[in-house]
Amino acid sequence: AEAWQGVSALIVSPGIPHLYPAPNRLVARAMAEGIPVDNDIGLFFRSWATRDWDAFDIAPRSICVTGSNGKSTTTALIHHILEHVGRPTQMAGNIGRGVLDLDPPSDGEVVVLELSSYQTDLARALTPDIAVFTNLSPDHLDRHGGMGGYFAAKRRLFAEGGPDRAVIGVDEPEGVYLANQIAVGPGDDRVIRISSGRKLGDFGWSVFARKGHLAEWRKGRQIASIDLRGVAGLPGAHNHQNACAAYAACRSLGLSPRDIEAAFHSFAGLPHRSQLVAERGGVRFVNDSKATNVDSAAKALQAFPRIRWIAGGLGKDGGIAALQPFLGAVVKAYLIGHSARDFALELGDLPHEICETMERAVARAAEEAAAGETVLLAPAAASFDQYPNFEKRGAHFIELVEALGG
Repeated sequence: AEAWQGVSALIVSPGIPHLYPAPNRLVARAMAEGIPVDNDIGLFFRSWATRDWDAFDIAPRSICVTGSNGKSTTTALIHHILEHVGRPTQMAGNIGRGVLDLDPPSDGEVVVLELSSYQTDLARALTPDIAVFTNLSPDHLDRHGGMGGYFAAKRRLFAEGGPDRAVIGVDEPEGVYLANQIAVGPGDDRVIRISSGRKLGDFGWSVFARKGHLAEWRKGRQIASIDLRGVAGLPGAHNHQNACAAYAACRSLGLSPRDIEAAFHSFAGLPHRSQLVAERGGVRFVNDSKATNVDSAAKALQAFPRIRWIAGGLGKDGGIAALQPFLGAVVKAYLIGHSARDFALELGDLPHEICETMERAVARAAEEAAAGETVLLAPAAASFDQYPNFEKRGAHFIELVEALGG
């Protein structure tokens, strides 16, 4: 107990478990002693607003993005749109810089933060002006004691004081529930519902993408639309969901649909996320190394016609059985890593080859691919059996593709 005397708080990094599967020994001790346990996000929100804001013409705003998939792309896209229109902006959190490394905000600045479930679970202060929830799929369940705890961690972003505006993906039951909990009724435009794949016309404010077109509706009528099919940096329905989320957040700040559309066209996308690496002889090579779970791999597999699919690594619980409905475009699979043989058993009649290494998989896929096909790295597995992280795995894929020449 003496060791904790004079300690006003314990600040914990996101990788250290504070509850499940078992709390870290130091964290458990601090909690038992009644010492407040917090993280950098909580510190940020408690210290961000300062008295000199009174001198600003426009108060700084914060946008926080959470969800299972699409967080980083949505965060980077919002930041890109703000830069495009000349609005002062900084980006931090689970992407790039730590929040405590941010510069003090300037007049009218917008800080865009990507927050993981680990970060939202523990932060003692969470007060964004605009909160974005992209989607929910099973991930990190060991750290949250199951799916309910995982959703509860994400949901805290909307519950700890409540944002001025909430942008919520309603393509899963959890998003529908969250939007329903926050909104006073269907006409409440403090909640902007977003979807990729279905029309959402009967709400106070909604943004949705169908058949490659984004539409914005307010109070029962359409007020804007954007053709997303020609936006090179945002291929596939999953990226159209990210576009809807970023569009809604930026419209909340008063940006015009035309300015947002222009910014979409100059967005290059993020490395390792549906990243077009090269096109050779009519064959596209796409790096989606970030597709570390079944849900994100399913989205990648729906984004391209005629796929030569490189998959495998350290498989997650449940394997890839849930991908069966999304394999229609796959010509052949090239399996790598620890789970290659398990994945092969689950693919059944689908043509596949156990390659084990990325070198062999890229060489074989490139050799067999015909014009009009896409060689897609979307592993549906973690990278830790062969690589330190998904970035290194993606970088190796890029290196091998570039070495093909031609």
